[in-house]
Amino acid sequence: MTGILAPGIGGYLLAHCTPADDLLRDLAAETHASFGGAAGMQIAHDEGALLTMLVRLTGVTNAVEVGVFTGYSSICIARGLRPGGRLLACDVSPEWTTVARQYWAKAGLEDRIDLRLAPAVETLRALPAEPAIDFAFIDADKASYPDYYAELVTRLRPGGLLVLDNVLRDGRVLHPEDPADQAIATVNDLIVADSRVESVMLPVRDGVTLVRKLG
Repeated sequence: MTGILAPGIGGYLLAHCTPADDLLRDLAAETHASFGGAAGMQIAHDEGALLTMLVRLTGVTNAVEVGVFTGYSSICIARGLRPGGRLLACDVSPEWTTVARQYWAKAGLEDRIDLRLAPAVETLRALPAEPAIDFAFIDADKASYPDYYAELVTRLRPGGLLVLDNVLRDGRVLHPEDPADQAIATVNDLIVADSRVESVMLPVRDGVTLVRKLG
């Protein structure tokens, strides 16, 4: 739980959201049991439910995820895709994504998800240059957020949606000192000044920004 939420509010949010099913609960439990403190990188269920709803509302067939971890957000995105839709999932960890693959299979989603194990910037730069992406979610190493944004926003179709997680950094964006916080502050400023998009920053968990491509 991050400092932007008052004590007790996190549980209240989860209690007033469509609950996670058994598969997502099992994945969250296994992630915490297997990876200890690193499990904090997993999104909370209310944010996962938001991703599914956004994907469904925008009729997504071509999605990209930067930062897979153990696959919770991938499942949430893939479940919202239109029939025939695909998710390109980018990560660098075989260990974490082994768990993700297992749960994608259990969810019956492995045919919708294409995992690329490589630095995400390289994967994104290798994609076709035309604007064809319907939806993208960034939740990976914070220092590279400006690069991820630059590569994805040019490939986002008009009306497409880009979602960035952890844009508040527990409030440290107000006075960023370390490189990760500075990078998030930089991308936040880039987005609000970008004439190609419209955006809104939401106080969801550690901050979520929605960016819609104009045109």
